[in-house]
Amino acid sequence: MQVEGKLLSTRIPALAYDMMAILMAFQAPEIEVIGLTTIFGNVNTDLATINALHLCEMAGHPEIPVAEGPSEPLKRVKPRIAYFEHGSDGLGETYQAKPNFQKLSKDAADFLIENVTEFPGEVTVVGLGPLTNLALAIQKDSNFAKNVGQLVVLGGSFNASGNVNPAAEANVSLKRQKSHSRNLFGDPEAADIVFTSGMNTLAIGIDLTTQVIFNEDDLCEIRDSGGDYGKYIYDCCRFYHDWHLSSDHLDGIFLHDPTCMAALLDPTLFTFKNGAVRVETEGPCLGHTILVG
Repeated sequence: MQVEGKLLSTRIPALAYDMMAILMAFQAPEIEVIGLTTIFGNVNTDLATINALHLCEMAGHPEIPVAEGPSEPLKRVKPRIAYFEHGSDGLGETYQAKPNFQKLSKDAADFLIENVTEFPGEVTVVGLGPLTNLALAIQKDSNFAKNVGQLVVLGGSFNASGNVNPAAEANVSLKRQKSHSRNLFGDPEAADIVFTSGMNTLAIGIDLTTQVIFNEDDLCEIRDSGGDYGKYIYDCCRFYHDWHLSSDHLDGIFLHDPTCMAALLDPTLFTFKNGAVRVETEGPCLGHTILVG
């Protein structure tokens, strides 16, 4: 079974693998991308918005609206941005031209509410970063959660250690690391609000996405494929690849966001387990995702 309908995406596309996921959505004939919203992550929210506008324009979809979210989590300190992973521009230091189009005047939460209210039960929301925008929409509109057709979340670590601390994954947990090798951020309070909202939610955890790797040969094959975005993808991913090689001795890149989008486009590729999810919001296990069921 494949998804058909309208797609709203959050935190798109600050980074190289975010960009790949959205290009997948643009290429999928069975869905209509009706908007992007942005949020902080490995770049700040302002830069995420610029990159989202750039990608829409580059891909021939300047009509797709982009709404900007807040610059900070619901309750925690202002994020320190991990430019070391995807470069100072978030796109592998390729320094793309500034977009010719502007973001929406309304904020991301209001944009989400407006669209799911107009198309109740028809909109699939894909959350590829911290879930702050969705949590704010839930807090603003008591009908928001039931109006969302499906939520697909990239987040959590259900069967393995996280990529921020042993319990937490970056999109869920915000933690000031003493280690120089990782400094990733999220919004655990927002995540718990979303997971307990009653939305029809599909979560794709880091224990799954770290099994999907593009190595150097894969990247070169994409570059040389002759496709519309092959060289663009290759160029944007070089910095991320080199970072993994130097920090993890991994000759490749994890396809976190593309794997999440693949689960939406063709869920028959995956095996799922049902259960309730809670997110720890305090203590040494901050950001830990607990699956019950």
